[in-house]
Amino acid sequence: MLQSRAAIIKKIRSFFDNKGYLELDTPLLSPDLIPESCLEVFKTDRVFPQGSRKESYPLYLIPSPEIWMKKIIAAHRVNAYQICKCFRNTETAGRFHNSEFTMLEYYTINADYMDSLTLTERLFENLTCNAVPFERLTVAQAFSRYAGFDLFGAAAEGDIAMAEQACALGLEPEAGMTTPQLFDLIFIHAVEPHLKTEKPVALLDYPAFVPCLAKRAENGITFERWELYYKGMELANCYSEETDPQKVKEFFTSEEDKKNRSAIVKHRVESGYYKIFKDFPRCSGVAMGLDRLIMALCGRSCIDMVMPFTEQHHMTNL
Repeated sequence: MLQSRAAIIKKIRSFFDNKGYLELDTPLLSPDLIPESCLEVFKTDRVFPQGSRKESYPLYLIPSPEIWMKKIIAAHRVNAYQICKCFRNTETAGRFHNSEFTMLEYYTINADYMDSLTLTERLFENLTCNAVPFERLTVAQAFSRYAGFDLFGAAAEGDIAMAEQACALGLEPEAGMTTPQLFDLIFIHAVEPHLKTEKPVALLDYPAFVPCLAKRAENGITFERWELYYKGMELANCYSEETDPQKVKEFFTSEEDKKNRSAIVKHRVESGYYKIFKDFPRCSGVAMGLDRLIMALCGRSCIDMVMPFTEQHHMTNL
C-alpha cells in the first residue's frame, strides 16, 4: 500500500509538472486563517525563549493551503499546485475522515470551474490509464431526482417550505433551521446516499444561498462550483474563484462573525486579506482529498487502509 500510495503521488506530480504548473511548498502553520463557519481548526502557540520581550503568540494548523497559495497567485500569476498535510478539528470519526489528512490543491489562471472539471477528468485518465468522463449533474437536478422537489422553488418560498420538504422525506428538522441548514440536512440524507456510483459524478452549480468564495453565476441563483463524488465519497470541491475584493471582504466579515458566535476554536483573521484581489487574475481552484482519492483508486473501503499512520493508531498508543 505504501508503494501504491507513493506511485500515485508521483504520477500526480508528473501530471501537473508536465502541464507547467508550479509546485508550491507553503507553511502548515499560519497566524491567521480564512474564516469558514463549517469547520473547526487546531490551535497552538509559538513560544519564545525565556526573557524575550514577547513570550508567545498563537498559530493555527491550516485546514487548506488556500490562504498561502492565493497570495502567490496574486503576486506571480502562475498556475500552481500543492500536495500537503491539512488539519481539521472535531471531524466525525469514520471510514472517510482523519483529522490530519493530505490535500491536493491546484489553481489554474484564466480558467473557470468547467475548465477545472475538464482538467480533473484528464488527471483521472492519467491515473487510471482509461478515459473517465464524469457524469455531470446539477444540484437542482439531483434534488429533483433524489429528493423529489424543486430546490430553488422551495428555497424561494423560505425556511418553512424547505422544512416541509424535509418532513415529507421523513426527516426531523430542528425548529428555527435556516434554508442553508435545511439544504445540508436534505442533501446529506436524501441526495448524497445516491452518489455511490462506480463512475465519478460532478455535482454542478451549488445554490448561492449557501455562502462560499465562488463566483456567482450569471443566473444570480447559483455559484460556479462543483463537487466531485466517487464510490460514495466526496473527493473534491471546485470554484470559479471570487476575485471581487469587496465580495471577498463581505464573505470574510460574515463568516468571521459566525465563527466568533459558534466556533469551539476561534482564530485570527487577516483583516486586509481581501486586498490581494485588487489585481487578481481570473482563476479556478480545486481542493481534493488525496487519501480518499487513493482509497478509490486502490479499491479500499476505509481511509485507515491507505495512510501510513492514522488517528486510530495514535489513540491506541495513548
